Formats: sequence, C-alpha cells, structure tokens
Amino acid sequence: MKFAAVIVAAGRGVRFGRPKQLVEVAGRPLVAWSMSVFGGMREIDDLIVATETEHLATMETLANTYASRLRTVVVQGGATRRESVRNAIAAIPSTCDALFVHDGARPLILAADVRAGMDATAPGVGALLASPVVDTIKVVERGGTRVRATLDRSELWSAQTPQFGTLADMRRAHEAAPESLEATDDAMLLERSGCEVVVVQTSSENFKVTVRGDRDLAEAILRERTSIAPRRA
Repeated sequence: MKFAAVIVAAGRGVRFGRPKQLVEVAGRPLVAWSMSVFGGMREIDDLIVATETEHLATMETLANTYASRLRTVVVQGGATRRESVRNAIAAIPSTCDALFVHDGARPLILAADVRAGMDATAPGVGALLASPVVDTIKVVERGGTRVRATLDRSELWSAQTPQFGTLADMRRAHEAAPESLEATDDAMLLERSGCEVVVVQTSSENFKVTVRGDRDLAEAILRERTSIAPRRA
C-alpha cells in the first residue's frame, strides 16, 4: 500500500512560551526531526502537516527543507487533535491507500518502527506503536486520592505514534464517531468503528516532548544518534 504521513503540529506550547513544535532541539525545530525521517523513506510520497494558522508558512518552509522529496500540504489545525487530524485526512490524495498519524512533538521516531507499523496495517486492521507499561498502575477515585483498584500491567501498553490505518478505514472511523467524543488518539476511533487494532512494540525513547526536561532528554539522545551515525555507515 502507498502511505501518506500526517504530522499533527498544532498547539501553542504554553509550557514553553512558544509553539512546542518549533522549539529548537539539537539544532533543528522539534518537528523537523520527524519530517526528516519521513522524507528519507521511499515508501512515502505525501506529507500532510496540520498546524496553527500563523505557522502555515513556517511549516511549509520546514517541510521543503527537511523533507524536500515529499509532496507536502500544510493545513490549518482545529480546536482539538481530532479536528486537526480530520482536516489533514481531507487533504490526502486519493492515490494513497493508507496513512499514519504522528505527533509533531515526538522527534525520536525511527524509520524501522514506522515500517513495522506499515507492515501490520491492512483493510480492517489498524496499528499503533506502543511500549509495555513497566510501572504498576493504580485506579484512583476521581478528584481524590483513594486507590480503587490495581491494574494488571501485563495487559497494559503505553500508546505512542505513529498510528496507522487504511485511508478508507481512518476516514470512516473519524466520520462515524460522535462530535462529543473526546478521542485521545486515532486508534481509539478505529477500535470504535469495528477495526482490529494491533500494537507494534517500540522503545520508550519515542516519547512525547511535554515539559522542558523532555526537551533536554530528547536533545541528548538526538545528539548521540547523530554523532554515532557516521561510524555506523
């Protein structure tokens, strides 16, 4: 199948004082790292980026710089993540069979993991990158501190992105879900639509940069990767 890459890079980055996706990490804007990975994958021809209105031109420039091989469309993001993804899906050309959706704030994605997610995707079958939960998870009463239950962590996985589906399945999943549903990820919508969804194990390094400490850790990992890359070649 021919895949399109979707990057959700909307948000105002309140914790960082500027849009998080544009914060510099290891010499590049944060979102540029995933753009570069997708731009180097021959399985991908199209890139759709959803972002804030005031950053449309900036994202187009970044895509032309770090993923110049790809046909890129930059669309306006929505008030919610779900709306941003829906806007991006609407811009995917009909020549694409499938897509994956990636958070622009996850700069440590590896091409090998993306390919594994692609391989797991089929009509009626979606996929997502995830890692097994290593901490014990407690269910706590809403608004309080009393523990109600302890979950079996052997069944728990921490969801990441990219998340994968065929174009037809993903469109149907987004259209079928009620507008009131607060969907935290696209796999949730695929599940609700009746698709089988499978996890593809990846490492905990594919974390989302949320606070400044995450940015510092991501920078350290990226600088280590880029410094050892020439010796691996």
